[in-house]
Parts: sequence; C-alpha cells; structure tokens
Amino acid sequence: MDYLELLLIAVSLSMDAFAVSICKGLSMKKVSLKNAGIVGLFFGGFQAMMPLVGYFLGTAFAGFINPIDHWVAFILLGFIGFKMIREASECCPVSSDTLDLKDLTVMAFATSVDALAVGITFALIQIKILPAVATIGLITFIICFMGIKLGTLFGSRFQAKAQVAGGVILMLMGLKILLEHLEVIKL
Repeated sequence: MDYLELLLIAVSLSMDAFAVSICKGLSMKKVSLKNAGIVGLFFGGFQAMMPLVGYFLGTAFAGFINPIDHWVAFILLGFIGFKMIREASECCPVSSDTLDLKDLTVMAFATSVDALAVGITFALIQIKILPAVATIGLITFIICFMGIKLGTLFGSRFQAKAQVAGGVILMLMGLKILLEHLEVIKL
C-alpha cells in the first residue's frame, strides 16, 4: 500500500467524524478555535487508536486468517463502505451548544468503530502500523477541525456527499486488494 492509498483510507475513515463535526458546529452558536481543536483531538485520537487495536487483534489471529486474508479485507472494507453510503441519508445527531466530554467520547467511539476493522485489514496486508495510525489520526483531526468550523458556515449541505465519497473509496480499496491477490491486476 502506498502513501496515497493510505491518505485515501484516512480521508474515507474520517467522513463519519466529519459529518458529526459539521452537525456539532451547526448546533453551536459560537465555535472557538479551542472547541474545534478539542473536537478534532477526540475524533482524531479515536480514529488513530481503533486501527491500532484492530491491527493487534489481526496480528494475533493472522495464522488463522492468512489463507483468506484478501477476502476478509474485501468484505470488511466493502461492508464499511456500504454502511457509510447507506447512513449518508440519516440526519445529524442532536447536539447541545456546549462540548460535553462524555458525548464527545461516545460520538468519537461510534464514528471510529469502522477503523477497528481497517486495522485488522492492515494486519492482514502487513502495513507499517505506526505511520498509518499517525496519518489517520492527523487527517481526522484536520478534517474534524474544519468540519466544526464549516458547520457554522455552510450547514449540512455537503454532509451526505462526503460520507458517500468515503464509502465509495473504501469499497474500491477492498476491491483493489482482492483483485491484486487474485492477480487480476498488478499495481
């Protein structure tokens, strides 16, 4: 996996968190840089932590999974991508005008569960995990920081489109892994 592919995965994984950040920005009367930073840290931190946990789980069970790893990656990424596309039509979560750390934790965890499955996939394709999780965390931080600020400016107009794009990218990455393993394509 090259760095461009990793960036695409990072952006794709951050789309749920981006949508929630926009919604949080929509619900707040005034968004400070500090609040945008806190939201970015919560979402970026969880998005970095979950693939790391998934990676260690995937590594622990690699002996059982290796013969079918390409199918597992294809199914996991396809499922996550499909789920993101399906959820694109749902409404924004209800948010308060303040940053409640408990609510942020729940939202950050909920939007990063998909990253756990991606971490398992990373273990199967033997990617270097520390640069990967650092990239995912940083990209998510930046996107969510911008999302909360954009929420106050543009509303939820682009939320669904961003989530659909993220889902399509994940599905295509899963298909690429499968086709490479089956030697249909060589990249």
